[in-house]
Parts: sequence; C-alpha cells; structure tokens
Amino acid sequence: MVTGREIPIGISDLCFGCGKDNPCGLKLKFKWDGKQVRAPFTPTKFHQGWSGIIHGGVITTILDEAMGYAAYYEGVKCVTSSMRTRFKRPLSIDEPIIVTASLTRNARRYVETEAKITLMDGTLVAECTAMQYVGSKVNERDKSKRTSRGD
Repeated sequence: MVTGREIPIGISDLCFGCGKDNPCGLKLKFKWDGKQVRAPFTPTKFHQGWSGIIHGGVITTILDEAMGYAAYYEGVKCVTSSMRTRFKRPLSIDEPIIVTASLTRNARRYVETEAKITLMDGTLVAECTAMQYVGSKVNERDKSKRTSRGD
C-alpha cells in the first residue's frame, strides 16, 4: 500500500545495475524463487578500486540493486532511503559471486530488505540491510516488461 506521495518509478533498459542497454552497466539478471532474488556476477578489472580489489561502491551497488528487486518482486517499486553495508572480505577481479536479497518487513510507506554477496563456495563477502521508501505498486505493464527482459 502506498500512503504517501506516489513517486513515478519506471523500468529502464539503461539502469546501471540491470539495464541491458547500458554499455557501462553491470547487467545483473535476477531470478525470483518466491522468497528471494538471486543473480550471479563476475567482476572485472573495470570494477576495481585498489589494484586487483573490487571497489566497495560497486559491491554496494550490487547489494542495492538486489534489494530493489526483492521489493519489486514482492509488488512494490521503491527507492532506497538508507542502507548499512558490512564488508567481510575483499573481492578480487574475476571472482564469481552470487547476490541474494529478500524483503524482511513490508510497512505502508517503507519496506525493509536485506542482501548478501557470497563467493560460489558460500564465503560471505558483504551483507547489507536497507530501508526503502515505497514509491508505487508494481502493475501489469511492469510485469510484462520484466518478463520480456528475461528477468
């Protein structure tokens, strides 16, 4: 339910996190299992901060994108209000990861979400919690776009 001012939030193929047409984007593709979203990703040399180490901002962006999708699959389109990220270990170039996220609380104007990034063997890289402002509900047009994008 949206009780505050509705914020127009639309799907964009130029989204840095998931947009298929963004040449600089991450092109994350999320799958929904009914409880959480999940996406694989392998960072490259173009995602580094310190030599050989993936930039913390890129890691945080991946977590933020996943939490946005978790809310989306639960029926609401949100924008992040606040988030807290905890880094557990550095992530190196070409280390494949899995990001997962889920909605933990659904209130009227806000949702709370959590996400984590792990290596393929389950080693925790980073985890995050966020509060997101509910902008609008997901509608049928959104659902058809999501399906046509392979999400």
